[in-house]
Amino acid sequence: MKTIKKEELDPKVFELYNDYAHNRLNRREFMQRLSLYAVGGLTVSSLMSFLTPDYKNTAQIKANDPRLESQYITYQSPKGGGAIKGLLSMPQSTTGKLGGIVVVHENRGLNPHIEDVARRAALAGFVSLAPDALSPLGGYPGNDDDGRVLQQKRNRDEMLEDFIAAFDYLKKYPLCNGKVGVVGFCFGGWISNMMAVRISELSAAVPFYGGQAPLEEVPNINSPLLLQFAESDENVNKGWPAYEKALQADKKEYTAYSYPGTHHGFHNDTTPRYDKEAADLAWKRTVDFFNQTLK
Repeated sequence: MKTIKKEELDPKVFELYNDYAHNRLNRREFMQRLSLYAVGGLTVSSLMSFLTPDYKNTAQIKANDPRLESQYITYQSPKGGGAIKGLLSMPQSTTGKLGGIVVVHENRGLNPHIEDVARRAALAGFVSLAPDALSPLGGYPGNDDDGRVLQQKRNRDEMLEDFIAAFDYLKKYPLCNGKVGVVGFCFGGWISNMMAVRISELSAAVPFYGGQAPLEEVPNINSPLLLQFAESDENVNKGWPAYEKALQADKKEYTAYSYPGTHHGFHNDTTPRYDKEAADLAWKRTVDFFNQTLK
């Protein structure tokens, strides 16, 4: 089987995968269109395998990392899905109180990658909570395809309430200093923008390639924003000019970055959309931002 190299693939392959991952194409349509790029020794199955997330070999912070205390907890979301499971992580042998970070998954539930990101946030010196919005449906089912199907069965405004309840949980957590921020990816980016307009006490928000909040709600934003964009991400980026104009009109504190040559999902190191240089820089900026706002 021919070895696939990311740089040799037509960028439209990643756009197709993005449409499939966001339910704009069903599996049959995706594979039919992907077949157009199965040339030069490539097959549809090899392309599918290449594009499928690799959770086994990519975790940066293992689940049993001795530097961390991590456990699954359950908290109540009265206006959302009820009992919500989440991964709570913090540095081992913490002295003093720490800022809190809600880590919000993509459109497929709390998969191993987002758990890894939550552990990275804890290792950076924070208390992190990564909820699973699929909890009312049994939780993340073990693979992203089924996870996306399950997440489509939930109302996104009810899921927003689940993450707002996670903010409340962290804010009252004994080892949290009361300052809580949010970082989210894709669907989680939209949640991050929405938490900024819905939670007056939110201390910081970092949406990664996330949809924008309604423009009429921008005046409600109190927290500083750090917005991270992929260069090739039409569906998200088309809403940014109007959103930025509204932020400027209301004199909101924000910083926005677009990373050249990247696709939607560039921070996710389990798929070939991953861009290590951009992801490392975006994460460093994220941690620096939280160090400024949550301590």
